Amino acid sequence: MEVTVLVYEAEEGGYWAHVAEMPGCFSSGETLDELRANVMEAMEAWLLNDDGESPAVYEPIARWQVPLPKSALQPAG
Repeated sequence: MEVTVLVYEAEEGGYWAHVAEMPGCFSSGETLDELRANVMEAMEAWLLNDDGESPAVYEPIARWQVPLPKSALQPAG
């Protein structure tokens, strides 16, 4: 199974990412290589929860790309 890792540039520098199919699974890194390694560690930790049971990994049934509402694209104020 493959999962979707969404990667963003962090405002303070470096990068952060979250795993779409694993709610609450996210990590950061100074470089993309460091981020990739940290995301792998985060996924392993996410899968090994305290009660010894693996939580459900959510497989999407569809992927949509939708435009933002025009109101979200206008400057506030």
